[in-house]
Amino acid sequence: MEKTKLVNLNLPEKAILVALETRQAIREVRWTVEDSIRELESLTETGGACVLGQVIQKRETADVAFYIGKGKAEEIGQLAREKQADLVIFNDDLSPSQQYNLEDKIGIKVIDRTQLILDIFAQRAHSNAGKVQVELAQLTYLLPRLRGKGILLSRLGAGIGTRGPGEMKLEVDRRRINTRISHLKEKIKEIDQQRQVTKKKRGGFYLATIIGYTNVGKSTLLNVLAHSQVKVDDRLFATLDPTTRKVVLPNHQTLLVTDTVGFINKLPHHLVAAFQSTLKEIKEADILINVLDASHPRIEEQNQATHTVLRDLEIENKPIINVLNKIDLLKNSYRLARLERIMEPAVAISALRKDGLKELLKKITLFLKEKWVEAEFSFPYRRSDLISLVCRQAEVEKKDFLAERVVLKTKINPFLAQKLIEYQNRR
Repeated sequence: MEKTKLVNLNLPEKAILVALETRQAIREVRWTVEDSIRELESLTETGGACVLGQVIQKRETADVAFYIGKGKAEEIGQLAREKQADLVIFNDDLSPSQQYNLEDKIGIKVIDRTQLILDIFAQRAHSNAGKVQVELAQLTYLLPRLRGKGILLSRLGAGIGTRGPGEMKLEVDRRRINTRISHLKEKIKEIDQQRQVTKKKRGGFYLATIIGYTNVGKSTLLNVLAHSQVKVDDRLFATLDPTTRKVVLPNHQTLLVTDTVGFINKLPHHLVAAFQSTLKEIKEADILINVLDASHPRIEEQNQATHTVLRDLEIENKPIINVLNKIDLLKNSYRLARLERIMEPAVAISALRKDGLKELLKKITLFLKEKWVEAEFSFPYRRSDLISLVCRQAEVEKKDFLAERVVLKTKINPFLAQKLIEYQNRR
């Protein structure tokens, strides 16, 4: 009977990365296989493993049984033994049968890109909502990989692919997982109800949501806009649980700004489905702030990955401002001018150096003013506080000073207009 290989958790796991390049991928995908496996390496290091080597296999199409082919799988098995690797990570999703066949042929733990990302999310989930959503995604991924009474991944001992709130023992069966999935879905419904209660307490402020590829500086931007101290980490998926802060706009309006989980190329559908509760922050936003790394050589491809997720959420037509961050790292002014042109409406900033922030806040203000409504108010002179408030936070188009009151004809934030409804003229 084969013994499970245990991993010393005090040492990083040693991984071999594998990518497949097919003719179809070359024709249809703008990412090169080298770009993609480079990103997989960053994900692997974020997950806590070190990379011993990379293997790129070229085929017409993926092999049904072994994905990269039986012969190549045997080669990787030999390489793994030579380098004393602990696991092999594939750059694409593997079917349950492919994963089983590859583990059997290679002889050590095999995981795919989705399982790696799920593991990273399990490490980063701190809130109750985050943990519940990660566990749901983990179990949804795990369910089709059960074989008989045990789990397909018979070599799981510890390390990447086994961590997180959804960790299960090998003897767990399909019925228990289905029961747990149903329970988690009920908990997510409760979380949604709690979010609705919280939403009502927001005081009618506009909501902006920061989106974008992972590790482009979203949390840094939130900190400088809100003068806050949200944790910033130069790693992929440093932010998992949404964080909301208040930002005061140039016209004295208060804007709630939420930082969300970063997107990535080939973002697993399990995560998009499981994280619907968190992603509702994007759906409910009045405006999206799409942060991009202007210095990244694949900025357009990263932007395309972000818009793919927006399409999956059916919100690709929501108002959006493209923020070209990290311009302090750009040495080519022509490149910046080109990016500003093709990504209009765009604002170039350096969140780290606090450059361009006034222009960004001004553009956000102009976007939100398009949502303002016309309203006329009649205030007694003793309510000078409200008169001052309207003059400060709305556009006053006309003032009429009468004997006992002042009448203001305005264009105003509808939330503020609702608060002042008892003073509105309804002629």
